[in-house]
Amino acid sequence: MADRRPEKSCEQACESLKQQDYEVAVKHCTEALLSLSQYPPAHLPEACQAEIDRIKIETLLYRIASFLQLKKYGQADEDCRHVLGEGLAKGDGSFRAVLCCMHLKGKLQIVSNALSKSLMGESL
Repeated sequence: MADRRPEKSCEQACESLKQQDYEVAVKHCTEALLSLSQYPPAHLPEACQAEIDRIKIETLLYRIASFLQLKKYGQADEDCRHVLGEGLAKGDGSFRAVLCCMHLKGKLQIVSNALSKSLMGESL
């Protein structure tokens, strides 16, 4: 995958979440998702598709956490349908593998913290 832009945008979204800059995180996530949509799944090797799927799942999780912090619940719900619906529907374990990888890299804690704040009603 020569173009690393989606992955870079995903990493920038993660950094924005760490800094609690949720609008910027949404912007980076949206850029990554738009960039990823340019790769037609039928024309990619399986390894590339797996990497694109990983970035997409991470990006959607970051965007969900950001939308919840911004109280944009409808948009968060839509992303939840995509990430959970598509991830679990595949049934190949890739969704779980991405979550495990994020956990090992410490990235899942960032999402968890943002979700906890939103669900506990902590003021922004």
